[in-house]
Amino acid sequence: MNLSARVRVGKTSLDVPRVGVGTAPLGNMFEALSDEHADAVLASAVGHGLRYFDTAPLYGHGLAEQRVGRAVAGLPREEVFVSTKVGRLLRADAPRDESQFYQGEPFYKDVPPVGPVWDFTYDGVMRSVEESFRRTGLDRFDVLLLHDPDDHFEAASTTGFRALAKLREDGAARAIGAGMNQAPMLARLVEACDLDVLLVAGRYTLLDQVAMDELLPLCEERTVSIVVGGVFNSGILIDPAPGARYNYVPAEPAVIARAQRIRVVCDRHDVPLPAAALQFPLAHPRVCTVLGSTSPSPTSSGPSSNTRACCGKMRRHRGTRGSSDDSNDRTTPTHRRPPSLLGSNAGHLSMDGRRRPGPGKTAIHPG
Repeated sequence: MNLSARVRVGKTSLDVPRVGVGTAPLGNMFEALSDEHADAVLASAVGHGLRYFDTAPLYGHGLAEQRVGRAVAGLPREEVFVSTKVGRLLRADAPRDESQFYQGEPFYKDVPPVGPVWDFTYDGVMRSVEESFRRTGLDRFDVLLLHDPDDHFEAASTTGFRALAKLREDGAARAIGAGMNQAPMLARLVEACDLDVLLVAGRYTLLDQVAMDELLPLCEERTVSIVVGGVFNSGILIDPAPGARYNYVPAEPAVIARAQRIRVVCDRHDVPLPAAALQFPLAHPRVCTVLGSTSPSPTSSGPSSNTRACCGKMRRHRGTRGSSDDSNDRTTPTHRRPPSLLGSNAGHLSMDGRRRPGPGKTAIHPG
């Protein structure tokens, strides 16, 4: 994969790399990392040629932004691309947010003594960006995103958007958009706001393609670019073993079985499952960038060398399994959902495009 290749974002003048780094794990998601360990992981990513870093105040309650800031401090600014998010302020008196816990345990471990407070007001967004500037040491961001406004559409699409538009106009951001773990509300935001880019987390992967129903066609119509996060669906598309996570929590057996069937196909073509997962979204013309998660190992933060060949191999497999023509090939202009790898309902593990909490649970939003 050519890490120096750049793709234009929406109708802006911003050209971004095809592969970036998602930094929620570097905010101590699931396990605590020392500053030294996290810095080494990011240094390895930089050493592999990665230059796009997606972060957020939520990730480690400021830790990820601080660590990204240190990683890019010595690099020429024009060679670095940093995206962060707005909608949550970090405050010492924040009430407990149940969306940041699973079975009583926080997703982010050993973090500063502050918590997220929702705020999509104009002033709240401006404060959020100023605080992110201080944490990262930057004076502008390449991309700013409304973060998880599932229950805050009205504020995000009005006051929140107006603040982002002003920041774009003033040059504090080169592109603006929204980042969510669901597709339907992202489509509503595209219809309501003048957005450049979306971060679609976990909804356009080998396991879940619900974004194809409405969102991706709408983005083609409006010339809105897509950054795909969560390409490994929290790890199950790295190793679909019992106990693997899917959408941040332990996967159900049926989901593990589907992921294992995908791995069988990959093995048949000598393509590692993570390589296929990373490459898959890039076939869509609106996808500008995929975000790979950082490995806990400082020596394993580069993209797989096998990603280059996997797209063609998997395309040939889909063509033979689905039909005798190209109608089931996602890389064709129709971009229809093929049934060949996953079964007819695999793209609808969550019928509304959102993670389904268990009985009596609050929907989770750790990323």
